[in-house]
Amino acid sequence: MAFSMDQQLSAPERVRAALTAGGVEARIQEFAVSTRTAQEAADAIGTSVGQIVKSLVFIAGDAPVLALVSGRNQLDPARLGSVTGSAITRADANAVRQATSFAIGGVPPAGFPTPIPTYLDRDLMQYDLVWAAAGTPRHVFPITPADLQRLTAGAVVDLKLLR
Repeated sequence: MAFSMDQQLSAPERVRAALTAGGVEARIQEFAVSTRTAQEAADAIGTSVGQIVKSLVFIAGDAPVLALVSGRNQLDPARLGSVTGSAITRADANAVRQATSFAIGGVPPAGFPTPIPTYLDRDLMQYDLVWAAAGTPRHVFPITPADLQRLTAGAVVDLKLLR
């Protein structure tokens, strides 16, 4: 979901505004420790790493795409390329900020200046509740997978690397 908002708001406030606009109860939590990685977030929250949503920005052809991946999974770029129909490369920090207006380690699933095609890892759908970044490496929020899919208009697909 693209969201036009005042860039003077803090990153978590921009996420809260996007969630509210999308009809999601915004219950953003701040932690004294880092939630930058899936393991750090799971440890801080007290949940399983599988319930952490990794927001990963890639370039499909020449356009950004967002992959929302279970924290326990590694994304398979070939699978993502298959669903996008384009060659996949990982976005660098500048491309991530340009596409989302957020820095790596705090990229939320919504609240971007322009829409970004989004793909949800099917494994996220097995949980009653998942946790996503809320704009900084210390802010997260809980959301149901169904609300995450609705909020992002994301396609639910198989993204995990099979080993």
